[in-house]
Amino acid sequence: MKFIDNQGITDPRINLAIEEYALKQLPNDDDYLLFYINEPSIIIGKNQNTIEEINADYVSEHNIHVVRRLSGGGAVYHDLGNLNFSFITNDDGESFHNFSKFTKPVIEALKQMGVNAELSGRNDIQVGERKISGNAQYASKGRMFSHGTLLFDSQIESVVSALKVNAEKIQSKGIKSIRSRVANITEFLTERITIEEFRQRVLQSIFSGGDVEEYKLTEQDWANIHELSRERYQNWDWNYGKSPKSNFRQTKRFDAGTIEVQLAIEKGKIAQAKIYGDFFGVADVAEIEAQLAGVPYEKEAVSQVLAGIELGKYFGKMDAETLLPLFF
Repeated sequence: MKFIDNQGITDPRINLAIEEYALKQLPNDDDYLLFYINEPSIIIGKNQNTIEEINADYVSEHNIHVVRRLSGGGAVYHDLGNLNFSFITNDDGESFHNFSKFTKPVIEALKQMGVNAELSGRNDIQVGERKISGNAQYASKGRMFSHGTLLFDSQIESVVSALKVNAEKIQSKGIKSIRSRVANITEFLTERITIEEFRQRVLQSIFSGGDVEEYKLTEQDWANIHELSRERYQNWDWNYGKSPKSNFRQTKRFDAGTIEVQLAIEKGKIAQAKIYGDFFGVADVAEIEAQLAGVPYEKEAVSQVLAGIELGKYFGKMDAETLLPLFF
């Protein structure tokens, strides 16, 4: 495995571009590890409806970046007290949805510092009942990354204020509030260290105390990364997107995550469908949306479409019978 030094960049629009570039363009005979720290920003899951996830007034007032990432999962708040890690590897067909594989080295690093961390639920790292890390994954053409946050010394009040809370998600997890559930790693450390020192300790632990081999990004790599940043991560359509004027909308929490369906229905047919949520899938739900366009808005017709789709590729554990009621 080789470590990619992001040169201390804190712009999330560039850091996410580095990650995508490493996934899709760097030699695939190596695994890579990337760390990055972002200035205040909300990172939106690929399948989420941005407007529904953010407190727009707070975001505007505090000049917070809003950037959509490639991976699924939920929206997260980043600031200079949050360390992000990303493992970029080949997709062996068994690693996607296997969060344990990628969080284990991070958990081991935390335990070496006296933090009794454990993987909890679908994709969280917790200390007791309090969350210190959320994780997500993305796969493309035989490669994948598994990335996560490490709340080291984040401004928890900003986390609470910047994000809207999905009441159904909170209720399903039995959580009273974000404020009471999340924690900074500094709360569990016996000594005061900076986030830079923390980053170095995690890095050394992952490389088992040995030499850290680096992949040094070339000038051409950086030129390509900045171009990708401009084309995708600085693009309003990518970060916010256009939601249809829907006359049907329904949200439900499943084992696979929260899924929201919005439908524009004209003359008894589905004119446009949008599917949002914090689920993880290998395939793009835009493919399902396209297959639903023009279909009569009837249970039998929609059921036939869903039955012909391998829904697990899009949502994880899901079948047509379970998903169908969400459309009516």
